[in-house]
Amino acid sequence: MNIDLLRRLCETPGVPGHEHRVRDLINSEIKGLFDTVETDAMGSLLCKREARKAPKKGVPPKKIMLLCHMDEIGFLVSHVTDKGFVHVQPVGGFDPRNLFSRRVLISTDDGDIKGVMNPGGKPIHISTPEERKKVPEPKDFVIDTGLGEKTKDIVKIGDMVTMDEPLIEIGDKIVSKALDNRVACWLGIEAIRALGKSKHQSEIHVAFTCQEEVGLRGARTAAFAIKPDIGIGIDVTLSCDTPGVSEPDQTTVQGKGFGLHVKDSSFIADRDLVREFEALAIKENIPFQRTMLAAGGQDGAAAQQAAAGAKAVGIVVGTRYIHTVTEMIHKSDLEAARGILAAYLKQA
Repeated sequence: MNIDLLRRLCETPGVPGHEHRVRDLINSEIKGLFDTVETDAMGSLLCKREARKAPKKGVPPKKIMLLCHMDEIGFLVSHVTDKGFVHVQPVGGFDPRNLFSRRVLISTDDGDIKGVMNPGGKPIHISTPEERKKVPEPKDFVIDTGLGEKTKDIVKIGDMVTMDEPLIEIGDKIVSKALDNRVACWLGIEAIRALGKSKHQSEIHVAFTCQEEVGLRGARTAAFAIKPDIGIGIDVTLSCDTPGVSEPDQTTVQGKGFGLHVKDSSFIADRDLVREFEALAIKENIPFQRTMLAAGGQDGAAAQQAAAGAKAVGIVVGTRYIHTVTEMIHKSDLEAARGILAAYLKQA
């Protein structure tokens, strides 16, 4: 398993609207895997692999689209005080309880600078019990770069801010910030690499999309341009197989295989496509679990609703502690997701 690639993907900063560094990394990694590669007006990377086997005479090849969003949740600088404290606005959904005492990276035009994020207000030694019970909102957090008044000359409104945490391996697990959704970027690359010289009959499109965390924006424009027959949204999903969560809310159990995603608040997967993936997983002895979410969305919905519509399904990897710097996946679940995607594309 190419952990080094996943590490580089996760540790490269890229929030909605600022995915350029992730896109450049992917571009350098996919040389020779696709027949055409282009960047659309929104910044999504659209990669096409032509059919390797001629379809029936007069029948155009089926278009299969994998959608893998590049962006991670993060912040954009909204204000810098005269004393050098940096205020931010979130791009993506944060639980403020996970933002206390974080090391961050501010990406400026002149390079990255480090900082620390904390909520404004009093420390424990001088705060009252009532003050300590209050959970700040994301807007209440500020960043201290240690540069004081010089900060205002370096940091501009709109600069990207990401969490500054490395990828680590613990046991059979991988832990990192931005596994949502660099997991999908990894799968989009590695599933195509696994195809090798297979004679697939379909035209395969892999779209590394932008701005998913703020409303599937890049996926909508990419899917409209490609007009796929089948859309496969690749993402992470919840794995709440942890203390304090009831069994019906667990969504997935780590180590039990990839998630065959059938519903969330953005789409309902095509029934026949779900059955097709399920049958293939059983045939290939690839472990899987069906998944549903009561809320949330993913790029498969954009493919399903583009132009005249498409069949769509989700292939997901269960992730503990999602939208934190300690997102955790099981290596075998990642391998299962790559396995089912490669198996499907080979015979498609």
